[in-house]
Amino acid sequence: MTSPEDTEPDGDDEGTAAASTAIYVYGIVPADVQPDDDATGIHDAPIDIVTHGEIAALVSEIDPGRRLGTPADLQAHARILDGTSHVAPVLPLRFGAVVSDRDAVINGLLADHEDEFASALDKLEGFAQYMVKGRYVQETILREIVDDSPKATSLLEEIRDQPEELTRDARMALGEIIGHALEAKRNADTRTTLEILSPLTDTADVRDPTHDEDAMQIAVLFEVDRQGELEHTVGELAERWDNRVTMRLLGPMAPYDFIVART
Repeated sequence: MTSPEDTEPDGDDEGTAAASTAIYVYGIVPADVQPDDDATGIHDAPIDIVTHGEIAALVSEIDPGRRLGTPADLQAHARILDGTSHVAPVLPLRFGAVVSDRDAVINGLLADHEDEFASALDKLEGFAQYMVKGRYVQETILREIVDDSPKATSLLEEIRDQPEELTRDARMALGEIIGHALEAKRNADTRTTLEILSPLTDTADVRDPTHDEDAMQIAVLFEVDRQGELEHTVGELAERWDNRVTMRLLGPMAPYDFIVART
């Protein structure tokens, strides 16, 4: 199936440049979805839908001469998609999908992929993405690493209260030990988290760390009506790793990690 995130409708560039407005497309939803009357997206424009058969696109009008890409733009894009995921399945488009007009939304996007999008939305009915995130408590995890490694303990004693220029090699060696140990602990703690989540869902995607102290980042596709069960499970993990890993559960959000690409 074509991933909506990889689908960028082609408009007429010359026509878009001359037009006073263009259409920004956020994602694909069932045709019966109706945005709230006060819902606004990029540049605070009202959210509307363009329908074709059983599917629709969430859209808003934008000024084609106004540059996209500010933090506010990115937040508005995610806010519309994630807010929709609370009440309906949604297939997100990659940020920046702009076409010339509503006809281009239908002819360049919805009509070409109607069956694929309808099938994907049907499979996602009742589900949304959640992020299970953990961040190590720095003092605790460093103490754990040092306690587990006689070599790290020795190096720490060697550099204690000594000038940096005299202990550069020891500091580099200690940094390598800590880096390798963090990676090993992250892998182990991620496996533990997946095992604990497995009775609830087998649809999970492990993300790469974005910070040295990340313990895990796991996206899961889960039923919105059962969110309480997921909250309970993550809460139990937080108690288990109290003062070692700070746990967070984010969502529901659009299923950014679970779009099936064409094979």
